Amino acid sequence: MYNGPLPYIFEDRTGQLYASDFDDMYDRLFYRVTRDPQRPSMMVYDMGRRASRHRDSLPFSRRPIAILEFKPDQSLGSICYASNGNVAVPMNRYLRRTSMFGGSLSRKFMGSDGREYRWSHRSIQGQEWTCTTGTENFVVAHFDLKPADVPAYDVSGNTLTIFEQFIHLSVEMLASLTIMRHIAQHNL
Repeated sequence: MYNGPLPYIFEDRTGQLYASDFDDMYDRLFYRVTRDPQRPSMMVYDMGRRASRHRDSLPFSRRPIAILEFKPDQSLGSICYASNGNVAVPMNRYLRRTSMFGGSLSRKFMGSDGREYRWSHRSIQGQEWTCTTGTENFVVAHFDLKPADVPAYDVSGNTLTIFEQFIHLSVEMLASLTIMRHIAQHNL
């Protein structure tokens, strides 16, 4: 029997990079990532309730909690969070490569709590993306895709897991993961 805090397990409802809802399976937090139709940017919203309960029924009038602005050629632009007064930071400065000679699919960022976090692609078996911290590479979050040969019934099978003690960084985890997935998709 497990006695520790339950991790936040967000189902990535569509599995698509540019339009998906991330709903915690225990109904604690709900986010939406969507593309801005007027410019090459993505927005992260705190939705307040599960996507399946509002997808087609609510008028959409929320303010984004994070804005990921890409350049017209899909290269990296800037990121800003509502929590820091919408101050834009260049993505290359926000998400820095972990080594000069390493690939672009391993990058680090400074969290709002002052700690450094690292996203890496397929560094742990079964995890598409893994976020670690500290010299001991403590896993704080991971993104998993449903294997093609595994059936999924009424769920996508794609999940973002954030361990409870790091949930205060959930918006930063989701935004930085979205940038990492964009980097991978566009070979940046």
